[in-house]
Amino acid sequence: MTSPLYPPAVPAGHPTSGPATGTEPFIGLDATVLDFWRFGMSDLRTNTLRGYLAEFLVARAVGTDRPRVEWDAFDVLTPEGIKVEVKATGFVQAWTQLKPRESRSWTISQTVPYDSAGRPCGPRGFQADVYVFAVHTARTNDEYNALDVDQWKFYVLSAPQIMTLPRDRNDRACATLLRVQERTQAVIYTELAATVGEAATRQ
Repeated sequence: MTSPLYPPAVPAGHPTSGPATGTEPFIGLDATVLDFWRFGMSDLRTNTLRGYLAEFLVARAVGTDRPRVEWDAFDVLTPEGIKVEVKATGFVQAWTQLKPRESRSWTISQTVPYDSAGRPCGPRGFQADVYVFAVHTARTNDEYNALDVDQWKFYVLSAPQIMTLPRDRNDRACATLLRVQERTQAVIYTELAATVGEAATRQ
């Protein structure tokens, strides 16, 4: 028996899944995938879901509807073939805060790329061509709206610019918001696609 989320075709040696619609029923349980989404994915302020949302925003901005792949070496592939890594953060968190945390930071690991069969297919390094740092700018829960693209700012760095960042003991690039701002200016959502294209040629 095959699940509606896992079609019988299994190219390249591993199962694939098409995008779920939310109407898919559980077997032996009176619930659907939409019920699961509501249960586990309703609070878009959580760090994990904010990251997924930022990837979605970037994907829509550059014009791709390719679903995210958990094991990919990058997050978004543009129609032009630009590989994009997305890092997200915000000042408001899902938990109770006495005040917004001002310091923002990310680490970017060097990895070995793998093909769809799980075989190494390239050297260890920074795998994306472009890195988008998405910052949700709301400072209070009252004003926070993750679905308002005007509340997001985007900083776009090229792979060569990532190479200029300091490294930690594990050879990961250490990006703080200040270091990113020293290397590029923020853009708004409507400017993001053009900026990603420009950054792909930036040294």
